[in-house]
Amino acid sequence: MRELQLGDIIDDYCIKCKRLTNHSVVSILNAQPAKVRCRTCYHEHDYRHEQPPPSRRDLKKQALFREVLSTIAPEATSAEGKKPRARGKKSAGP
Repeated sequence: MRELQLGDIIDDYCIKCKRLTNHSVVSILNAQPAKVRCRTCYHEHDYRHEQPPPSRRDLKKQALFREVLSTIAPEATSAEGKKPRARGKKSAGP
């Protein structure tokens, strides 16, 4: 396989076109394309290795999952199978 040069045509995911399209190599760093330009819409962006960015929906799911995991008490994950105690509201005392 030959080494990439400026102007070579490669495939990459374009966020403007929202699909995999032909791109021209605009800059190279450490023998890898760093920036590319879409040959359909001429949008210039970092090389994404043909991977679409994660959708906002997926990012929200991951954030919610991490939030739920952070609220689980260590007792809830023990092998004994005990359920964590329910937390009650604080009473307005004197």
